[in-house]
Parts: sequence; structure tokens; C-alpha cells
Amino acid sequence: MKPAIPLPVTAVILAGGLARRFKGEDKGLIQLARRPLAAWVTERLREHVAEVLVNANRNLSEYAALGHVVVADHLPGNLGPLAGLLAAGRTARQEWLLTVPCDAPFLPLDLAMHLHAQALANEVRMVRAADETGTHYAVMLMHRALLPDLERFVLDGGRRVRAWQDTQPVETVEFHGDPYAFLNVNTPDDLRTAERLARRYLR
Repeated sequence: MKPAIPLPVTAVILAGGLARRFKGEDKGLIQLARRPLAAWVTERLREHVAEVLVNANRNLSEYAALGHVVVADHLPGNLGPLAGLLAAGRTARQEWLLTVPCDAPFLPLDLAMHLHAQALANEVRMVRAADETGTHYAVMLMHRALLPDLERFVLDGGRRVRAWQDTQPVETVEFHGDPYAFLNVNTPDDLRTAERLARRYLR
């Protein structure tokens, strides 16, 4: 179900990692059914959010070809997804920031809507997704008012998304009905699994 108007959300596609299990190949650009993984992710989100940004630190022109603004980390050293979120926060124009990994091609189409609805209903500034496979810490909706706290956390050496969430009031939103909705393509075996499933998610 598409909202009448896009939500006041900037989706941040996190594509700045080193993809060591793919021998350093840029994971967001790996082809799934002849489309880059990052393109699958943006397609699942773009109709529901007001803005999409891609956080990437290499192959910037290839990511830009997906049709969205590309933002590189401003802190040196490949510090991880929180550094990518910080960089995107400098550019984002919306009140809320939704982070998703670039290797989750089958995300729920109603992801942003459900996360945003719970954040408003319960008056919390951070929510994250979960399903029967566990909690997906990198799939997080955060109010931009938390960016100064996040910057202090990262500058103090914080790197793990879950550790950052533990410093704030956070709620978890459960998604059910699709065991592959939060599949991460972390390995070549995962990619083969995604290839078998891709047809059912084509739009």
C-alpha cells in the first residue's frame, strides 16, 4: 500500500562496506537478476519515502547511475555504517532517517510506513525491524535530532549499530509473513539463494 504522500523520511542505503566475504567486490553493485543489489533496495523503498540517499565510498558514479544522490563518509578510515549514517545526515532533508543495508533486496514494501507509524504512535525517536529470524539492527528509523548524540558516539570510538541503539530508547517493530524479507546477501551462497527467489519479487 502506497501512502498518499511520501513519508518525511530519507532512506539511507548503506553501501560503504568492504564486502570481505565477496573478496572486496563492491557488494551494492553485485548483480542479482541483472540488476545491482542496491537497485533492488531502492526499488523497495522509493515510492514510500521523500528522499533516497546512497552512502558509498567507491564507484560513486556507478551508484549515482541508480538515480539518487551519493554521499561518501566524511570521517576517514572506513568506520562502518554509523559513519555512513552520519555523512548522510549532513545531506538529508527529511525529519527521519531510515537506514537499510545495500544487500537486502527483498525488504518489505511497507517497511518505512510501519516503522514511522510506530515511532509516531509511541513517541520514540528510534525504531528497528525484526522478524522470525531475529532483530535486524541495521534496519533502523531514527529521528535526525539524534544526530549530535550519534556523532559523539562515533567520535568516541563507537562502531556497532546495536551498541549505539543501546544508548537510546528504542522499540522493535515485528514483520511477519515473508521469511526472506530481510535476507542479507553476505556470501556467494546467499546470492545463489537470492537468484532462486528473485522472480517472485520483481516489480
